[in-house]
Amino acid sequence: MPSGRAFVQSSQGGLTATAYPSGGSVLLSFNLDGQPGDDFAGFAVKCTPPRSRPYYLVNRLSFETPITSATKPAQRRWTPSNLAPFQKFRWVEFPAVIEPGDYTYEITTMHFKVGASLKPGASVQLSFEMTPEKFKDFDLGFTRGYLSSQAYAVKFNDAPFRPAGKKTIDFDTSPYQKQYEWLGFYARKMVFDFMREAIADPSITVDVFAYDLDEPDVIRSLAKLGSRLRLFLDNSAGHVEQGAPEIQALAVLTQSAGADRVKTGHFKRFAHNKVFIQKRNGDPIKVLTGSANFSVRGLYVQANNVLVLSDPHVASLYEQAFNQAFNDPTKTQSGFARSEIASGYFEIQGAELPQGSVAFSPHANPLISLQPVADAIDAADSSVMFAVMELGGTGPVLDRIRHLDKQKIFTYGVTQSAKNLGLFKPGSNRARVLPFAFLEEKVPPPFKKEWSGGPGQVVHHKFVVVDFNDSDPVLFTGSSNLAAGGENENGDNLIAILDRGIAAAYAVEAVRLLDHYDFRHKMQSATKVQPLRLKGPDDKPRWWAPYFDPNHIKFKDRLLFSKSV
Repeated sequence: MPSGRAFVQSSQGGLTATAYPSGGSVLLSFNLDGQPGDDFAGFAVKCTPPRSRPYYLVNRLSFETPITSATKPAQRRWTPSNLAPFQKFRWVEFPAVIEPGDYTYEITTMHFKVGASLKPGASVQLSFEMTPEKFKDFDLGFTRGYLSSQAYAVKFNDAPFRPAGKKTIDFDTSPYQKQYEWLGFYARKMVFDFMREAIADPSITVDVFAYDLDEPDVIRSLAKLGSRLRLFLDNSAGHVEQGAPEIQALAVLTQSAGADRVKTGHFKRFAHNKVFIQKRNGDPIKVLTGSANFSVRGLYVQANNVLVLSDPHVASLYEQAFNQAFNDPTKTQSGFARSEIASGYFEIQGAELPQGSVAFSPHANPLISLQPVADAIDAADSSVMFAVMELGGTGPVLDRIRHLDKQKIFTYGVTQSAKNLGLFKPGSNRARVLPFAFLEEKVPPPFKKEWSGGPGQVVHHKFVVVDFNDSDPVLFTGSSNLAAGGENENGDNLIAILDRGIAAAYAVEAVRLLDHYDFRHKMQSATKVQPLRLKGPDDKPRWWAPYFDPNHIKFKDRLLFSKSV
C-alpha cells in the first residue's frame, strides 16, 4: 500500500480546505457543505511561512482593473486575495523561497456587503511542510518553467539571463545567479548539491549520462572531478553540428578527465538519459535522474523534474545501464536492447524509498516499458494527470492520452508540439491549442526565437499520474518521452512510483502548468468588451454556479480535489 501523505485537510463552519504539497509548491482546494448565497465573492488565502512575515496570496484579477490581450505585463497588478478573492475552488501557490518548517494557510470565505466592499465569513487553517512527506533516501524537485510569466516580468523586468549571440559554455554566470536560482528552483539546487557533495569527497567518482550539456556551472563542476568523472555524451546530429555547445563541453571534459573516461554515442537515435551516478570507492551509492537536461534551457527555461535516490541497489541498476553503454559504445545500437538491464522493470528496494520500479531502454520490444503505463491508464478510477513533451509519437501510452476524453474520469494535462501548447482540460474532446506567437511577445531575448518553435521544448516533462489522491495511485516519470519509437531507439529510463504523496506532487505540477498557460490563453482572447476580471455582486450568472451544477465539469473538479480517502 502506498505510504506517503497525499494531502492535509481541515473543516470548520461548512468550509473544507485541502492542501497537496508538491516539492516547493502547494495546491489548495476549497469546498462548501452547500451551495453558497448570492453574496459569495470567493476565497481569501493568508500564508504564514515558518520564518517570514505573513502575507495574503495575490490574485491576477481584480474587480476594478480589466485585463485584455493588449494588456502588457507592466500594466497588470497583483491584488491581495482579501481584496480580490479567488473565484475558483482551488489555487496553486508557489512561494518565492522555501523555508524549513510548517507553513500555515488560513482560508476564508469572502462575501459582498453594501457598497460592494467585502466581509469575511467561515475560516479554516492548514499547517504543513511545503515538500511532500519525505523518505530519507528519496527527494524530488521541479523547475519553475515560468520564463513567460508576469512573475518573471515583475521580479526581473524580463531581463535576459544568457549572453546574446552564439551559445558558449564558458560565460560568466554570476550576473544571472538570482534568475537561475528562481527559475531553476529546487530542481537546480538538487543538481548542484549532488555535485558539491561529490567534489568534496575524494572517495566519490561520478558516472554521467548526458544529452544536452551546456550549463556552464554544471560543466565546471564536472571538470573539477578530473579523472573521477566518466561521461557518456549523446552524439546525435544536433550535438555534433558546427557550433553545438556539446562539442565545446566534450573538449573541456576530455581534457580534465582523460580521453578514456569520456565517450560518445547515440543508440539508434539518442542517448537521451539525464543521469548522475555517485560511486564511493567504486560502489554505486546514489543516483540523480529525471527529465531535466544539464543545460541552460533544461534548468531555467523548461518545466522539468529531478529525482535523487540515495540507495546502493537503485544506483547499481543505473550503473549497470551506464556500463552497458560505456564499455562498448559501438554496440549501443543493438547490444543494449538485448541486455539483461533492458529486459523489464526492476524493483526499487529500500525501507526509506517509495515503492516502485525502473526500466531502461532501448528495449527489444517497447511494450516492455510502455504496456504497464497503458494498463494503469485503462484501470484509472478517478483521474489521469499528465505533462508530456509531445503527443506526436506512436505506442499505447500516447494513444491512450490522445483519447482520454472518451473515459469517464477527470483528465488534466499539458503537452507541446513544435509551435503550440496543447492544454487538455477535463471534459474536452481535444486539446485547447495556445500558439507561441502570443507567448513570444512576453518573453525576453534571446529566447524569443526559441519560443516560436525553435530548438527545444518549454514543457519538457514526461510524466503520467493515475488516481493521484485515490487509494492506489501510480506515477510514471523519467527521461522517456513515453513513445514507442523512443523506447525502441533511445537510451532512457522510466520509473514507476506507488506513493500517494509523490503522486500528488506530480499531479499538482500538472495543474500548475495547465492553469498558468490556460490563463495566458484566456488573455489572448480577452477584449475590451469581454475582459478578464472578477465577478461583482450584480453579475449573473454567479461565478460559482458551475461548481454546483452536477452536469458541469467544474462540479467534478471541485469534488475531486476536495476528496478525502
